Amino acid sequence: MKLENKVALITGGANGIGAAAAEELARRGADIAIADLETDRSAAGVKADVENLGRKCVVIPGDMGNPEDAARCVQEAVKLMGGIDVLIHCAGGAVPGGVMEVTSEAWYNAFDVHVHAVFHLCRAALPYMKQRGEGAIVLVSSAAGLRGCLGAVAYAVVKGAIPPFVRALARELADSNIRVNAIAPGIIRTRFQDYLKPEQVKNNIENRIPLHREGRPQDAAELIAALVTNDFITGETIPIDGGMTMRIV
Repeated sequence: MKLENKVALITGGANGIGAAAAEELARRGADIAIADLETDRSAAGVKADVENLGRKCVVIPGDMGNPEDAARCVQEAVKLMGGIDVLIHCAGGAVPGGVMEVTSEAWYNAFDVHVHAVFHLCRAALPYMKQRGEGAIVLVSSAAGLRGCLGAVAYAVVKGAIPPFVRALARELADSNIRVNAIAPGIIRTRFQDYLKPEQVKNNIENRIPLHREGRPQDAAELIAALVTNDFITGETIPIDGGMTMRIV
């Protein structure tokens, strides 16, 4: 897919990987709709950056944990931008706690934001993509979803639900020329990692990540853009983790 004059809706686009993806896709010619709970200075900054690249950008307030809100964000993006070609779901957040510590409320909310939102966003966006005759969906899983995560059972479970959804939907939509893929980030330096203590950061770099550095949001954004633009990749979940998930020692 060539991105020039295409429309991309990015949830969680005000910060982190979502913000980097918005700028990367705009750099390649796409107009951007950002759907995010945060519509203050962070979203305004991303909007300004996209517009400075000569592309259109709108910010749509929305809570991806609310099914009606998720669908509404798609409808508003279509109304404001004239259609939708690309859907990227980056909204989410950490869900700490082992099985005995995580609350029931946090468990169910994690499914709402990370899993149920994907279902509702895709259902809302697909009719418009089918009208266009092509489309690309990129979801954000996690290395935690591929390998598990000590002390974050809910997060590992909801992110682990993404790869089978990607495979099933990609097969379902192949005849409609709509591709579905996911990325599985490891340790990416965003505010998601701000809770880590210096000694934990040091241990990650020295002992957990074979490339011995944390990832940048731009690293993930470039992979997202590649999955959007490469017309012969579908049904895949690709780790971007500096080699962390391949370690056996």
